[in-house]
Amino acid sequence: MPFLRNALELIVDVTQAQQGYIELQHDGNGGETPEWWIAHGFSDEEIGRVRLNISRGIIAQALATGRSIVTPSASLDPRFSGRESVRSGHIEAVLCAPIGTDPPHGVLYLQGTSSADLFSAEMQARVELFAAHLAPLVTRVLAQNRQSKAADPTSSLREVLRLNGVVGRSAALAAVLRQIALVAPLDVNVLLSGESGTGKSQLARVIHENGPRAGCRFVEVNCGALPENLIENELFGALAGAHSTATRRMDGKVAAAEGGTLFLDEVGDLSLAAQAKLLQLLQSKQYYPLGSKDPLTADVRVIAATNIDLELAVAERRFREDLFYRLQVLPVRVPSLVERREDITELAAFFCNRACERHSLPRLVLSRNALHAAENAAWPGNVRQLEHAIEAAVIRAASDGSMQVERAHLFPEPGGSAVKEHESLTFQEATRRFQAQLLLETLEDTAWNVVETARRLDLARSHIYNLIRAFGLDRTSAQRAS
Repeated sequence: MPFLRNALELIVDVTQAQQGYIELQHDGNGGETPEWWIAHGFSDEEIGRVRLNISRGIIAQALATGRSIVTPSASLDPRFSGRESVRSGHIEAVLCAPIGTDPPHGVLYLQGTSSADLFSAEMQARVELFAAHLAPLVTRVLAQNRQSKAADPTSSLREVLRLNGVVGRSAALAAVLRQIALVAPLDVNVLLSGESGTGKSQLARVIHENGPRAGCRFVEVNCGALPENLIENELFGALAGAHSTATRRMDGKVAAAEGGTLFLDEVGDLSLAAQAKLLQLLQSKQYYPLGSKDPLTADVRVIAATNIDLELAVAERRFREDLFYRLQVLPVRVPSLVERREDITELAAFFCNRACERHSLPRLVLSRNALHAAENAAWPGNVRQLEHAIEAAVIRAASDGSMQVERAHLFPEPGGSAVKEHESLTFQEATRRFQAQLLLETLEDTAWNVVETARRLDLARSHIYNLIRAFGLDRTSAQRAS
């Protein structure tokens, strides 16, 4: 909250402290993870230490007793000098005042150079008065924070996982993140399954970045993009003369990922010969480069992804059963965009901002009509299709000199949707088209009387207006339909 940040900067300036910190706790018990915090005067490198380690004993004591803690030098104060956080932080003058009472909601922590008169009794009284004035605002901040967390099932997971670029707060996304929190710390193989474009590659990186090999390389191989005769060469490498293009020794992706993670996207497209070699790698941690009689040892974690039904592929003998079970130690199913439709608005805004930055365009926002249209489109290509559509819409809007992205920029064809006519319809798209047709026919029957249309369809009038915008309907729609 900007007001609290400004207030912290003010009190640091008034007291002539060097650094300030406000920490709020759910129940005033000085837990290891604050419910809310802000810091002033600390470098970026110090922020993590501030949140986790800085004078934990001093803050905990102020919360437990409900009284201010003042010392001209914590490093020399027998109450705190023995604490590791005080010694490692070289903490000197400190004034730590509780915020709120019975129990305190948090603390106002000020730190400066060693000085007997930096935090005098008069200054302590001023800081305590300041903290008392903050208490009602802090109560409101905590209530808002809890309400936000209750509405966001991913919030607790975002506190424990590094989720760079993972956007959304749906229950479906939270479910897959819980699975990732389980598998990431374990050095085992993982199989990601889900429709094309759902973000399996991004989640593979999340698993890597939150696992024991995070500091090592993440090497990605798209098995479906490689010709069959090059897959083994790409994965396992080749000795000079092993084939016509191997004029020198070539290291494969397995060697490149040594110590790190090998991500095999579209693993279901591997040939049976490549599957046999991959199985050997998983079983023995050894593999043979093309043309070699001597095995090499590999220390890699394998994460695989597929958008096909591997169990069906096993039944049809297109995929090895033993390899399937080796890969599926801990399977993770990635939800389609239809299953996390409530994330579309946030995703669309994220992609809009990124497109503006990528193409050095003026900052644009999506209009309400564009968002309604995006929320109701089918998106059979999932998140990837949504991203590309938003990027194209941003470029169109910028070329028009528009201040925002309109529905027509997102779906430029009259009555356009995310699915072309010649493509096979998903259940969701068929349902959407039926709804649009029913609404259009009812509007025509009532001469576009929205009140009567809402009565006949048993819908709220505001919802009828939303649907009209979402489906891009107007009086000319009926003429096109007829």
